[in-house]
Amino acid sequence: MPLGDVFGRTESGPDRDETYIVRSIPGSRAVKTYRCPGCDHEIPPGVAHIVAWQADGGEDDRRHWHQGCWNGRRTRRITRRWS
Repeated sequence: MPLGDVFGRTESGPDRDETYIVRSIPGSRAVKTYRCPGCDHEIPPGVAHIVAWQADGGEDDRRHWHQGCWNGRRTRRITRRWS
């Protein structure tokens, strides 16, 4: 049973062989600057985005992605592993 986006939903990751927990972050809750591993560009405060981490990992390994980069994660390689 899905828990909904508050707790995260599950999706396949960039390499398709791992499961990720994914949360949508609204712009009103985005208060820091992050670097997207999909394009290596910054996500400034106030921009809605995705937070994702491997289900068998932990929230300490979460990465912040632009929505479009996360949606295209299967068609291009990750440019940066760590923010």
